[in-house]
Amino acid sequence: MATAAAALGFVLAARLLAGESQQAAAVLGASIAGFTAIVSLLGLGWALRTPHATRSALLVLAAVFGARILLVGAGTLLVGRAGAVGYVAGFFVPYFVLAALEGAYVHSLRRSGDPA
Repeated sequence: MATAAAALGFVLAARLLAGESQQAAAVLGASIAGFTAIVSLLGLGWALRTPHATRSALLVLAAVFGARILLVGAGTLLVGRAGAVGYVAGFFVPYFVLAALEGAYVHSLRRSGDPA
């Protein structure tokens, strides 16, 4: 829930804080960062229920990271030169915070005795 709330907060912040010319690009970047973070956590939740939880979790993390790389490139091309700064800032600021939340989730599994 914290990740979903943070993702929504970042989208709203991008809408409010970005300049008019960068607003759409920043919202797109924040939306992609939030969406991929939620997908990552849902994938990790699935991975922990598989027989090979660690291997499955690594597969999820690698797949989502690859998708993020492709989406950053595609989004940068989509918004063009005029919106690139807003898009990159809109993506990477939330990305680092949401990645920390993902890391905290994985770390919490260690303390709970989960086999991940």
